[in-house]
Amino acid sequence: MAYYIMLTKLTDEGRKTIKSNPERIREVNKEVEAMGARILAQYALLGPYDFANILEATDHHTISRVAMEVGSRGTLQTMTMAAMSLDDFINGLKF
Repeated sequence: MAYYIMLTKLTDEGRKTIKSNPERIREVNKEVEAMGARILAQYALLGPYDFANILEATDHHTISRVAMEVGSRGTLQTMTMAAMSLDDFINGLKF
């Protein structure tokens, strides 16, 4: 399994949706999991992004599909980055 950090920004429409129905966040999480990604952690942020999500998925194709699907709804924008554990990073540096 691969790990990903997905930062999301709500659009004006997304803010309206969350304000009127905060539980929509949990509904979207279930939809993301149905697409094949597992949410390991999620945080609401103060700053340029509204949420930080740590996800696990089988591959880049799966997480790309998730990002495109949730982004195409017009309620949020995503920035997704592949991540690795510190042990994997250190082991990759050894020759």
